[in-house]
Amino acid sequence: MARAFLFVLDSFGVGGGPDAATYGDGGADTFGHIAEFCAAGAADRAGLRSGPLTLPNMSGLGLLEIAKAATGSYPAGMPKPEKLYGLYGCANEVSRGKDTPSGHWEIAGTPVMFDWGYFSAEGDAFPPDLVEAICRAADLPGILGNCHASGTEIIAKYGEEHISGGKPICYTSSDSVFQIAAHEHYFGLERLIALCQIVRTLLDPYNIGRVIARPFIGETQATFERTGNRRDFSVLPPEPTLLDRLVKAERTVHAVGKIGDIFAHQGISRVIKANGNMKLMDATLRTMDEAADGDLVFTNFVDFDMVYGHRRDVAGYAAALEAFDARLPDVHQKLKPGDLVILTADHGCDPTWRGTDHTRERVPVIAYGPGVRSRSIGIRQTYADIGETVARHLGIAAGPHGRSFL
Repeated sequence: MARAFLFVLDSFGVGGGPDAATYGDGGADTFGHIAEFCAAGAADRAGLRSGPLTLPNMSGLGLLEIAKAATGSYPAGMPKPEKLYGLYGCANEVSRGKDTPSGHWEIAGTPVMFDWGYFSAEGDAFPPDLVEAICRAADLPGILGNCHASGTEIIAKYGEEHISGGKPICYTSSDSVFQIAAHEHYFGLERLIALCQIVRTLLDPYNIGRVIARPFIGETQATFERTGNRRDFSVLPPEPTLLDRLVKAERTVHAVGKIGDIFAHQGISRVIKANGNMKLMDATLRTMDEAADGDLVFTNFVDFDMVYGHRRDVAGYAAALEAFDARLPDVHQKLKPGDLVILTADHGCDPTWRGTDHTRERVPVIAYGPGVRSRSIGIRQTYADIGETVARHLGIAAGPHGRSFL
C-alpha cells in the first residue's frame, strides 16, 4: 500500500480555458504571462528577483510541455530541459464558477454542477434585509464596506473607522463569498469567528459558498496588516468527495493549510495549520514523515492566490513560484517506494489581468514518484481525474466522476 501527496498551488493556472470567454477571461494565462513579464524584465524587483522565470524542478517534471498543450505556446524565456520525469498534462474545469471550493471539490472528484449565489456588483452588495438580520443577530451597530473590494484596500480605507466605531468591514468579490475583516484586538478574534458563524447560517437561502474571516492588526492605515488567523466557513460539498471515501476506508486524510475549511471539515482526519508558503511546505514535510501507508496528505499553498494573484503582483508571484520550486527536492527526499505526488491548481488568478479576481483557466497536472515513468497524459476533461487517480493509487473504489490517468 502506498501514500499520496496532493499539492494545490492555489491559482497557478496555465491558460487555455476552453470556456474562458464566457467568464470574461479569454486570453488569461497566469503561468504564461508571468513568464512573459519575467523574460521582458518587467518582473524585476530589487532584493527579490530578476531575469527570466526559473523553475528547473517543475520544468523537469513537464511544466513547459503542459503550457504548450494548454495554450499552444511555450512560456517565454524558459529553456526546455533535456529530460522529463513523471506524468504531465493539464485539466479543464467543468464546475460552474472559478472559485476555491468548486476547484478543490472537483479535484477531489466532486464537480459543482449547480449555480452559486452571488452578490450585486452595483450599489450595495448585500440586501438590506440580510444586513439588518446580521446586525440584529450579532448585536452590531452596523457594517462598513458593503461592496465588491480588494481585502487590503478596503481595510486601509475603513480600518480606522472600524476601530473607533466597532462596525465590521464586510465585502465580497466576483466569487460566491461574504468576507468580514475585523481587528484582532479591538474587535476580537473570537468575536469575529463567532460573527462569521452567525453569517454562515443566515446565508444558506442565498446559496453563498463561503464566509471568510479576515482578521488584521495595526493602528493606522499605514500599519494595517492581515494576520494568519484567516478562517473559511464553507457549505458542505454536494456529495461525498474523495476525502469522505478515504475516511470511510479507514485511511487518514492530513489537511495542511486551509484544506479543512474548504471541505467544511468533512472527510478530514487531521488539520495542520501554517501561515505562508514556506511554513506550509515545512508543515507538509513534517506530515510526510508522519503519514502511513494508504494516507493522503493534501496541502493548499495559498500565497500564490491571496498574496500575489489577487494583488496583481507579478514579481511577487514569480518569486513565490521560484521559492516553491526550490523546495521540491526536499519533497523528493521524503518519498518511499510506491508514493505518488501530484501538483495542480484550483483555478487561475492571472496577475497581469484586469481587475483583482480569479481567472478561468486550465490547471497543470504533474504526477511523479518512485517508479513513475514519464509520459504525457494530455488534456483531461475534468479536474476530477486527479481525485480518481489518487483513489486508484490508494486502492479505494472509483467515484462517479472523472477517470484515473494511471
